[in-house]
Amino acid sequence: MMRTVDPATASGTAAASAAPAISVVIPAYNEENAVIPTIERVRQVLNDANIPFELVVVNDGSKDGTAAAAKSTGVHVVDFPHNGGYGRALKAGIAVTKAPLVAIIDADGTYPPEMLPQMIEMAAYNQMVVGDRGAAMKGVPMIRKPAKWVLNNLASYLAGHKITDLNSGLRVFQRPELERFIHLLPNAFSFTTTITLCMLASGFNVSYLPISYGKRVGTSKIKAVDFFRFMMLVFRLTVYFQPLRIFMPLGAFLFLLGVGKAVYDVYLDNLSETAVFGMLGAVVVWSFGLIADMMARMQLRPPGTR
Repeated sequence: MMRTVDPATASGTAAASAAPAISVVIPAYNEENAVIPTIERVRQVLNDANIPFELVVVNDGSKDGTAAAAKSTGVHVVDFPHNGGYGRALKAGIAVTKAPLVAIIDADGTYPPEMLPQMIEMAAYNQMVVGDRGAAMKGVPMIRKPAKWVLNNLASYLAGHKITDLNSGLRVFQRPELERFIHLLPNAFSFTTTITLCMLASGFNVSYLPISYGKRVGTSKIKAVDFFRFMMLVFRLTVYFQPLRIFMPLGAFLFLLGVGKAVYDVYLDNLSETAVFGMLGAVVVWSFGLIADMMARMQLRPPGTR
């Protein structure tokens, strides 16, 4: 990995002389046509709001001129020679920053940096603020909309919180809470899905701010197979943080199945093993759920507690 840093122009603002209030991380992969406008818009917005900031672009092994374009603006560039994934790029950018707040924004021109000042204000009482694309996502292909609906609603149920935008790429975090989950965050696109479920399942304050969503420059990097990876990720994280949301319904299903079969068998005057196994299976599943819930609560205790 190679890093290029120009401390004198890292943020391009007079506010850079002060300690940064927020670190802005921009992951970029083959975004040579959009990365410079994105950088300049972020700079302009935060300069106009008089918010001290540091700006880091992570070139994730781009095969075009993304790295050179980013370096030409004088920002801090983390330059990977090979593509390692959206999540790896974000984690690398977060690792080289130091401000108490961290913002992420994609380099493709779809997200409005103009919302950052308001999101920063909201971060005073929220551990994470998410730019909610909502109805603005008019450019999503029809074939992907059912998958997004299923994924969002499943994640909302399992997290116990309404999630209006599961994988928005515009967010502001309080650094301590973000770094608490760094070891759980994957290197792939599911970074944003993971941090959303981590924050909500841990009881942190998460707010959604409606934003506009522009037409992207270039092509999307998400593939159809990513939907199934997201689904598996949602289940895994729910078992990790809120296991009873999976084990309790599953046990209830087995219990009702067993009771229903027992009633049917009694009507026929012939109690079968299936009915007994169904009810015993429910007890076993519930027991596993309670043990998993106890382990999750121990895992999620605040650092320093015993």
